[in-house]
Amino acid sequence: MRRAERLFRLINEMRTRGISRANELARHLEVSVSTIYRDIAHLQASGLPIEGEAGVGYLLRPGFDLPNVTFTYDQIDALAVGLSFVERTGDPVLAAAAREARAKIQASLPQPEERKLSDAPFYNIQNRNGATPDMALLREAIRKREVVEIAYKNGAGKQSDRRVRPLVIWNLTDGWMFSAWCELRQDFRTFRFDRITSLTLTGEEFVQDEATGLSAFMEMERCESREH
Repeated sequence: MRRAERLFRLINEMRTRGISRANELARHLEVSVSTIYRDIAHLQASGLPIEGEAGVGYLLRPGFDLPNVTFTYDQIDALAVGLSFVERTGDPVLAAAAREARAKIQASLPQPEERKLSDAPFYNIQNRNGATPDMALLREAIRKREVVEIAYKNGAGKQSDRRVRPLVIWNLTDGWMFSAWCELRQDFRTFRFDRITSLTLTGEEFVQDEATGLSAFMEMERCESREH
């Protein structure tokens, strides 16, 4: 790893950790503790607002922003894969956002004529079971933590009315789905978008607590995956 890239990753890691110990940073970056000491000393000498000392820990004071940086070829490929996927979701809002993001990233590259995101050899061609108009509403509800009301048909065609707290959207082989805390069942449930006959935002905000929030749902998913 080049030193410039290591310093960039070190700063990003310190921004997310709060107080950071040198041995933890060394393990994350796969370098020696002495290398971390030298890097932090270099950053402090360069004017970065890093407080602390060896043996105690370091803290990067809030409010520091990194300047624009270049992307490696692997990072450009990763962006190309993600943007290509988003453009093929069937959600016109997300597709437009992906195209705009590609243009912004492309313009920020130091030599945009030589490293084009649009030329990266990765494409997503799956276009069956695309996003429905309800997905935009669900994304808004997840962002605002807003309860939604849905009319939903199960596999047998029986319809029920639900009030749910949406947590996460999935794209699987069978199509688009979302998982939520269902107030009717008092449990987590996953719903297929193609079985929703109506969806309405209620304007009621919910709180993601330890029992009904996204972290609890993901932990349940991890436990079930280990059992299988």
